[in-house]
Amino acid sequence: MPTTASSSRLVAVKVVHTLVWAFFAGCILAIPVLDWLGRLRYAAALAVVAFVEVLVIALNDGRCPLTGVAARYTTDRRDNFDIYLPEWLARNNKRIFGAMYAGGVLVTACLWYLRRT
Repeated sequence: MPTTASSSRLVAVKVVHTLVWAFFAGCILAIPVLDWLGRLRYAAALAVVAFVEVLVIALNDGRCPLTGVAARYTTDRRDNFDIYLPEWLARNNKRIFGAMYAGGVLVTACLWYLRRT
């Protein structure tokens, strides 16, 4: 049975993890919007910011470091045990946002190239 302290810590980790996720998801969602608005420098800057998270996850065996922190406070291992997201979204998060990120970066790069030629 988890202690009150463990439960409180898990809630804190989940809140922080959800806020970090929302920040990076927002960056990824903003890239095509900025492309559409012709704000390629901002789109490229957000792509670099999101790439930092890609590196962090890649260097941590494909997982957010906060997942390991949350695992200290619960035995639950559902896809969303460490974050306040619906389970289906937590399960498919990297697939969904990875594709959106790759597409956004590709569009930004193409538009940047076309603007320079």
